Amino acid sequence: MPHFETPAFILTRQWRDTPRGLELTFWAIADIGPLCITVTGQEAVLFMAVIDAPQLQSLPKTPKGLRLGEARFLTCHGIETLPVYCPQYQQARDLERQLKARSVGVWEADIRPTDRYLMERFIKGGVKVAGDCTQQGNVWHFHNPSLSPNNYRPTLKTLSLDIETDGNAEALYSIGLTTPNWQKVWMVRCPQNNGATAAPNLIWCATEKACLEQAFAAITEDDPDAIIGWHIVQFDCRVLDKLAKKHNLPFAIGRGQQAAFLREDSLNRRAYIDVPGRVILDGIDLLRTANLVHDSYKLEHVAKTLLGEGKTFHSSQQVAEITAAYHNDPHKLARYNLQDCQLVEAIFEKAGLLAYAIERSHLTGLALDKTGGSVAAFEFVYLPQLHRQGYIAPNLGENTSSLSSPGGYVLDSIPGIYRNILVLDFKSLYPSIIRTFLIDPVAFWIAEHQALPADEIVAGFHGAKFSRQHHLLPKIIEHLWQARDAAKASRNQPLSHAIKIIMNSFYGVLGSQGCRFFDPRIASSITLRGHDILQQTKQWIEEAGHQVIYGDTDSVFVWVGDGAASGDAWQTGEALASQLNLRWQQRLKDVFNIGCALEIEFETLYTQFVMPTIRNSNTGSKKRYAGLRYDKGDTQLVFKGLENVRTDWTQLAKDFQFALYTAVFAGTDVAPLIRNTIEDIHSGKLDEALIYKKRLRRDLHDYTKNIPPHVKAAKRASELGFPLARGDTIEYVYTHAGPEPLTDSQTLAQLAPRINYQHYIDRQVQPIADGLIHFLGLRFDQLTDSQLNLFGD
Repeated sequence: MPHFETPAFILTRQWRDTPRGLELTFWAIADIGPLCITVTGQEAVLFMAVIDAPQLQSLPKTPKGLRLGEARFLTCHGIETLPVYCPQYQQARDLERQLKARSVGVWEADIRPTDRYLMERFIKGGVKVAGDCTQQGNVWHFHNPSLSPNNYRPTLKTLSLDIETDGNAEALYSIGLTTPNWQKVWMVRCPQNNGATAAPNLIWCATEKACLEQAFAAITEDDPDAIIGWHIVQFDCRVLDKLAKKHNLPFAIGRGQQAAFLREDSLNRRAYIDVPGRVILDGIDLLRTANLVHDSYKLEHVAKTLLGEGKTFHSSQQVAEITAAYHNDPHKLARYNLQDCQLVEAIFEKAGLLAYAIERSHLTGLALDKTGGSVAAFEFVYLPQLHRQGYIAPNLGENTSSLSSPGGYVLDSIPGIYRNILVLDFKSLYPSIIRTFLIDPVAFWIAEHQALPADEIVAGFHGAKFSRQHHLLPKIIEHLWQARDAAKASRNQPLSHAIKIIMNSFYGVLGSQGCRFFDPRIASSITLRGHDILQQTKQWIEEAGHQVIYGDTDSVFVWVGDGAASGDAWQTGEALASQLNLRWQQRLKDVFNIGCALEIEFETLYTQFVMPTIRNSNTGSKKRYAGLRYDKGDTQLVFKGLENVRTDWTQLAKDFQFALYTAVFAGTDVAPLIRNTIEDIHSGKLDEALIYKKRLRRDLHDYTKNIPPHVKAAKRASELGFPLARGDTIEYVYTHAGPEPLTDSQTLAQLAPRINYQHYIDRQVQPIADGLIHFLGLRFDQLTDSQLNLFGD
């Protein structure tokens, strides 16, 4: 049996109890091919108080092979504990239940064996494997090798999967698979029934069972590392699993034809899947995890946004189009099926999703297919370092209290139209607060348990204090910060993006009751410090002779006067940022005797800017504004939180708002624009822009009270023979009879005579105009009364 060493990247991790102890299985990919790594004879571990250890002798059922560790660890409350080892994970969980029944506390009993094995060895995504191995086919098998951390980055082999079904997902129409080298569709159909002809990439299958078998075999033959798709776990895998069970087939898409295991979570109505040796990656989940925000995550919308290309079938009656194509034009359906696969491939490539997922795994230890996972990422990074400080983690909910941790500080805005607004932004404010003020769970516990002198602590809020000498999180963030600077310097955008999201998530988990390290005193020491920083920054800016018109969490909007030239305003922004950084460095040294990781940046200059009021109020709004952003002589009209960037407003509203703000910033008379828009609405010139588009977030029968307009339109569509379900998008216009859907049998041209144009003027045009022109001393009704009387709608 040859001895071999290779760097690799972990794809999947599984464990099982055996009579000889826990057995862990890690599938990985290396330059030589896939690896199957088996680690046997492992133990499950939990912690219990030393004072309670005698209770183990009187339990009704003491686990066979149980042993106590010699090391001692403290809890967050200073209780001395020791580790308890069991040969099997199930034994450890049974022991936990018995002890809890006696009101005996246990800790860290819920950590998965595979995660604990990796984290305690500081192994994240990459691993160095060294040991004896055998080769079976293209898989290299290692038994109890040496595993150590490594920075190996793989080139993953991917396969894109998409299925087509009837509207109820009961009958399978086709399965599409694509790779960079081949594309095929397996379709359930008997071609001789209608004279359909074969095609090079279209394979006819007489039955559903044959279709499943052949597609599964093709996956095995291609042997991808990752199977990608869109809504792939929640739809495609769910349906394939159900159909495989229906035909008494194994859902054999794992390496070595191993069956995938799909489990349903009834609480959140989500499915989760484990595929030995392969990861299933969903494009929607990865976009959200990477914080790549889209107005809609439907494949059609994301493809058009990122690629400038949409789907073949893209109407609100997509299901009906698919069924019609299946029965009447199967080649058209096959092309559609393949196009969906190819769009997913292109989106993954364009958005760098694979590279992002790999870098995230390297940084956090999370599996590639882990969705969300901020809490899990924090624990994976923090726990092994915590143990080396002689502490163990609290249980979930252990530190809840009546205290609440406030959110980010938002300054009241001063509404108006301005020239020369600077936006000064604190770079990663919360992570920099953690670094600067040494905010950290273990630093908090040590300061609580030990009578540290005043010069060895940094004060927080609500009585919190933190050890200057013993802390983990500030060092972790500092390491990530330096790694991000290096990633930026080397233009490694996926790594830089992954680090930014992870750093910013660390406050989020400390402020979340879903995290075992949550403590409102720790979280408040971050947010309330942020409040102080924003208010002090505002005071210094105004002492320098400028006016702060708004501020939100980590940024301030500064008016430097209407008379300054753009170049002068830009120089003022740079100088102001530099002065503020120097003042913060000096203040932190003088008041706290600490270094300063705070850094304020001059981010944006708006040469023209509008801070609107809350509708029907004189109070300034929050998180809503528009302006002409200046960059090296070029300007761009930017909207934040206004109708132009909201998906529930019509194209009419977006176009009108863009034109209105452009006119105001150019100093032109807005009256002709408003009047012409109203005239064009009534003349029917803008009918195409009057269509509302909204997604159904629930099934129609789930809407029972306060039925919104888009649901009324969807119910009307069902009456017309075009049923819609949750997830579908309804298109409708507002008529004198209320919302009416657009369907194949009810077109926009047919509905035009019944459109309620006054509805669009009152609900779309006037609110946008009123939000701006009152700053000019104008009123919408004064500009339009005589005109509206002419139309008498």
